[in-house]
Amino acid sequence: MELTALQAFVAVAEAGSFSRAADTLFLTQPAISKRIAALEDDLRARLFDRMARSVELTEAGRALLPHARRVLGELETSRQVVADLSGTVGGRLRIGTSHHVGLHRLPPILRRYTSRYPDVELDLHFMDSEQACQAVDRGELELAVVTLPENPPETLAIETLWPDALDFVAAPDHPLAGQTRIEVADLAQWPAILPAVTTFTRRIVAAALRPSGAHLRIALETNYLETIKMMVSVGLGWSALPRTMNHGELTVLTLEGVQLQRRLGLVSRVGRTPANAAGAFVEVARGQARSDSGDDLPTGD
Repeated sequence: MELTALQAFVAVAEAGSFSRAADTLFLTQPAISKRIAALEDDLRARLFDRMARSVELTEAGRALLPHARRVLGELETSRQVVADLSGTVGGRLRIGTSHHVGLHRLPPILRRYTSRYPDVELDLHFMDSEQACQAVDRGELELAVVTLPENPPETLAIETLWPDALDFVAAPDHPLAGQTRIEVADLAQWPAILPAVTTFTRRIVAAALRPSGAHLRIALETNYLETIKMMVSVGLGWSALPRTMNHGELTVLTLEGVQLQRRLGLVSRVGRTPANAAGAFVEVARGQARSDSGDDLPTGD
């Protein structure tokens, strides 16, 4: 089985297209097709169903994908281990981040890191925090910079870099904004705009409101906090957003006895020896977090 064929298979599976996979690997589409055909002949199984404008994994393809990713990941790790013996910081670093963290926390880290370590090839993936944690757990990513899970599996190591307070918010002209005392029951009377129930942030909000027993009216779910802020600002509902996102456009709703806070930071795989590039990234991220807070933060969690 050729490693180049496995690379082509994973690229097509992730891109959902032979042409896009060819662009990713800097190959021609016929070259990608030839590698996939050779792999299918070798395995004596069809890996993709070719549709009019896309391709989909067959059952055999879905079974092969995690193993192919693992093989390629081990190969990349082996190359990195040998390269790290020289003490240089280089190679490819695969990182996952959520859209909010990637937009609001990561840029200064990336600026410092790429300036100090120009030989590192950053492979940055934007995805939901939950998906990024799973990708780290599977070995597909070396690090993730995301909203941290409250109860991570034993296979993941987490490190808080930024405590992130959340506020209940509404538009200034929303009926809730005019109330001096707000109970959870008051929130339940009005539509809410929140992240999906599968997200770490939604779980934090649900845990804080659960003791009241109130049933919330969910008008819309989206995992893009910037989108939620826009919809709240035009009066479509209330929400819970990071305090750092509100620059006075939204009215903070104070609920007595209810405080929300999530944690943002690093996720890595327990037992995985970090490559030089990953270790350097962690140090830069810690330094930026200390700079952001103005205080020395603990380096572990």
